[in-house]
Amino acid sequence: MSKRRLTQNQQRRIKSNHHKKIAKPELEWQDEMLGEVQQGIVVTRHARHADVETEQGEIYRCNLRRTLKNVVVGDLVSWRQGSEQLQGISGVIEAIYPRKNELSRPDYYDGIKVMAANIDQIIIVSAVLPTLSLNIIDRYLVICETANIPALIVLNKIDLLSEAERQEVQKQLAIYKNIGYETLCLSADTGENMDKLDRYLSRGTSIFVGQSGVGKSSFINQLLPEANALTGAVSDISGLGQHTTTSSRLYHLPQGGNLIDSPGIREFGLWHLEPEQITLGYREFQSVLGTCKFRDCKHKSDPGCAVREAVEKGEINAIRFENYHRLIESRDETKSQRHFRTEE
Repeated sequence: MSKRRLTQNQQRRIKSNHHKKIAKPELEWQDEMLGEVQQGIVVTRHARHADVETEQGEIYRCNLRRTLKNVVVGDLVSWRQGSEQLQGISGVIEAIYPRKNELSRPDYYDGIKVMAANIDQIIIVSAVLPTLSLNIIDRYLVICETANIPALIVLNKIDLLSEAERQEVQKQLAIYKNIGYETLCLSADTGENMDKLDRYLSRGTSIFVGQSGVGKSSFINQLLPEANALTGAVSDISGLGQHTTTSSRLYHLPQGGNLIDSPGIREFGLWHLEPEQITLGYREFQSVLGTCKFRDCKHKSDPGCAVREAVEKGEINAIRFENYHRLIESRDETKSQRHFRTEE
C-alpha cells in the first residue's frame, strides 16, 4: 500500500517543528542586567529580532518579549538596554505604544500580516512596464481607504514613453485626480520630477507599495545612494519583477521625512476584506451608497441600483466601476481557493 501524501499544511508544520528543535534558545536577560525603560522606534524588522533607534539616533538590535507577537517597522516601543551584548543582541523590547494606523496584507498561512505602522502616506508605485494597470492601483487604493491613510499615485519610468503615450497616461491618471487623489509621473533613472517626490516625502513617514519591478528599490538608490538597495530587472519572459528587498526598513531622508521600504509584493490580495469594505474603498461611491432600491444591492444589474445609475450618468468612472467588480470577483475566487487549501 502506497504512503499517503502529506498536504501542504502538514509539510509546513513538520518543517516548522524541525526548525524549532534545532533553533538556538532565545537569550534571556535577568532583570538586574537591564537598564531603565527607554522609548525608541523600530527601524528594521528581522525574523527573530528588531533594530530600535533611540532619540539620539543610536541603533540597538533587540530581542522581543515573548508576549509581543507583531512588532513591525514604524512601531514606537519601550525597550531596555542590556548591561552587555549577548551574541550581538543589545537589549529587549518590552512593549509597543498604541499605533495611529497600520498597513496589513493577507497571508495564506499567517492570516492578516501587519507590514508597517504609524504611516503618514502610502505611495503607490506603478510603471509603464510591463503595463500600467489601473486595476492594481485600485487594489492598493482600497487598502489605503480601509486603513485611512492618504495615498499618492506615482508612475515611474515615464522616460520610456513618447509624447503621445504620456498624454494617454495623463488621461488615465485624470480618473484619480478627479476624485481627489494626488498623482505624480517621474523617472528614477533620469531623475525627472524626483524633486517633486522629495516634497511629498518630507511630509512625514511614507511607505512604497507596488508590484515587484516597478522601481521601488531604484527610488531608494536615488534618494539614499548610501543605502545600496538592491535593484531587480524585470523578467524578460514573464514581465514580472524579481523580489529585491528581504526585510522591512525605515530610512531617514536628508530632505526631511522618513521612508519605509518593505519587501516587494507581487499581488496585494483583498480576500481578508468583506465585500462591503471593498465597496467603501471606492470613495466616489459614498455619495450614492444607501440610496439603492434594495438594501442588499450588488451594484450590478440590480433594479434601482444608484451606483450603476451614477456610472450611466458619467458621475462615476466606468473603468473604476468595472475594476470594482473585478476586485470583488477576484476576492471571492481567492477566498474559495484558500478555503479549499485549508481543508486539504
